[in-house]
Amino acid sequence: METNKKCRVESDLLGELQVSAEAYYGVQTQRAINNYKISTTKMKDYPDFIIAMAYVKKAAAMANGELGVLNKTIADAIVKAADEVIAGKFWDDFPVDMMQGGAGTSVNMNANEVLANRALEIMGYDKGDYQHCYPNDHVNCGQSTNDAYPTALRYAIVRMNKGLVKSLEELVAAFRTKGDEFKDAVKMGRTQLQDAVPMTSGQEFTAFANNLLEEVEHLGYNAKLLLGINMGATAIGTGLNAAPGYADLVTQYLCDYTGEAFRKAPDMIEATPDTGDYVSYSSALKRLAVKLSKICNDLRLMASGPRCGLHEINLPAMAPGSSIMPGKINPVIPELTNQVCFKVIGNDTTVTMAAEAGQLQLNVMEPVIAECLFESITWLTRAMNTLKDKCVKGITVNAEHNKQMVKQSIGIVTALNPYIGYKNSSKIAKEALETGKCLHEIVLEKKMLSEEQVEEILDPKKMI
Repeated sequence: METNKKCRVESDLLGELQVSAEAYYGVQTQRAINNYKISTTKMKDYPDFIIAMAYVKKAAAMANGELGVLNKTIADAIVKAADEVIAGKFWDDFPVDMMQGGAGTSVNMNANEVLANRALEIMGYDKGDYQHCYPNDHVNCGQSTNDAYPTALRYAIVRMNKGLVKSLEELVAAFRTKGDEFKDAVKMGRTQLQDAVPMTSGQEFTAFANNLLEEVEHLGYNAKLLLGINMGATAIGTGLNAAPGYADLVTQYLCDYTGEAFRKAPDMIEATPDTGDYVSYSSALKRLAVKLSKICNDLRLMASGPRCGLHEINLPAMAPGSSIMPGKINPVIPELTNQVCFKVIGNDTTVTMAAEAGQLQLNVMEPVIAECLFESITWLTRAMNTLKDKCVKGITVNAEHNKQMVKQSIGIVTALNPYIGYKNSSKIAKEALETGKCLHEIVLEKKMLSEEQVEEILDPKKMI
């Protein structure tokens, strides 16, 4: 029934509601649009989530068709509709806010309605003619939001993790390239912001690369945890309304279609409310964020100046730095990355609290877990790409300035310990600090070593 050319009327438990005649979604999605106007992100902003949900519905339709629960014509139409969504069609018809109540029911029904209406068209019927393909009875056959939603969420994170890891590996490569470029540039290492012992800028940037490289394996390990799914659990894990053999079959179809090694949870009742894998993966994102932020702190510190700071490296100038101070250039890209990392760390706290808030046989807080994880992955991916392209690749080192600082440093006195002892070395360091004299001069004055010995022992290149 149509009220005008632009709308059709659909009904549910709560009554009738007008839906755009062109829309592939239906009444429950429209209610979600009306009810949830909270965040600025919609399901359509995360294509991997849409694709993951379509794969879940496709696998379910195939399993139910094979088991004889679904009419083959209807099952085939749902599969074709899902394939179209996977290929990138109808994404604008997933407008529900990522922040919602109902444990993700609105997301699940959005997918059910879009696939039902497209399946109707494939079979030659009009949108909304649900007697031939109903969102709940057919597309959602053998399912509940409580197994379809988390399965799609898990797969979406696995998909997004691949892009995150790719960006991370490219950033690692950029730092490693700088490590090779700066391998002969001697500088002072520092501990507790005080002069320590010499090193090279190459060693420092290579250490950045290796520090981040550890997170590739860490993210991969935690992403694999998400491949344990509860499809076939239906409402609380008992499998009510799912056909015998369905859980194994739908899991196998998901493996076949996606190429991922999905595993059916050994205890569906345990798996349905469990959000521990999200906590673990979020923690991996936080760990990456903490490391990345620390590195950006170092870059900003090393680039401080240019006249009154460390001035060891130069960051690419990306924008004028002040509305009042002429000529000032700020480290805007590392600053941006720092702030992204702060957001990821905050999102991890939200994920932790949402996971803790589960009750009995379900955790209804999965939508905020999804939003936080999707946001963290997306922001980290973009931040690392930006840091690589607009900062790291363009970093240069002030080699001569750094070399002079090493020569003037008191930190190199450490190399004298094996020759004149810690106590004598301490006295020399104190005198150098008080008088401004260099270490070479004081050691020679006190005739502790010959000039040749001092030159060899205090050669920075011998200390690295």
